[in-house]
Amino acid sequence: MPTYLVVSLLVLVGGLSSCSSAVSINPSLPSDSASTSDVSQESSSGEFTNLEDAVYQQINQYRLSRNLPPLTLNDRISKQARLHSSAMATGQVPFSHQGFDQRIRAIAASIPYSSAAENVAYNQGHRDPAQQAVQGWLKSPGHRQNIEGEFDLTGIGISKNAQGEYYFTQIFIKRR
Repeated sequence: MPTYLVVSLLVLVGGLSSCSSAVSINPSLPSDSASTSDVSQESSSGEFTNLEDAVYQQINQYRLSRNLPPLTLNDRISKQARLHSSAMATGQVPFSHQGFDQRIRAIAASIPYSSAAENVAYNQGHRDPAQQAVQGWLKSPGHRQNIEGEFDLTGIGISKNAQGEYYFTQIFIKRR
């Protein structure tokens, strides 16, 4: 049976505003039994490159439909997103935003920013896991707020474990 879960996080630097929301269509959570050896593919493999590109294209198509400027894909941001998706897929961290501050600090070392946000998603058993993740985000006000936010850069990372569970991370950055 197909499942998915999405979570968003918004952090505005320089202010105390934050927004977090979660939507669970099926309360099934990712397998707790995943270990480091359970990742079936590296997140830089062709399958993931294609899925990451599909997420990027769908997000920018949505933004353009709302008369918002497209986001620019950034390799440094994508590297942090991939690391987080891989950590979730291997069970090193739970399906969550754990480590968000560290990811943003790593990005800030080379990209000065004024705000940052993150969406994560999990799904399994769908023909098009990228479309499922994006559609789940767009149906959720918190995730959609991040997608529609005043950001100019993004990074996307996807990983999958041996059980076929896909983990998505999209980080949004507004440069200073």
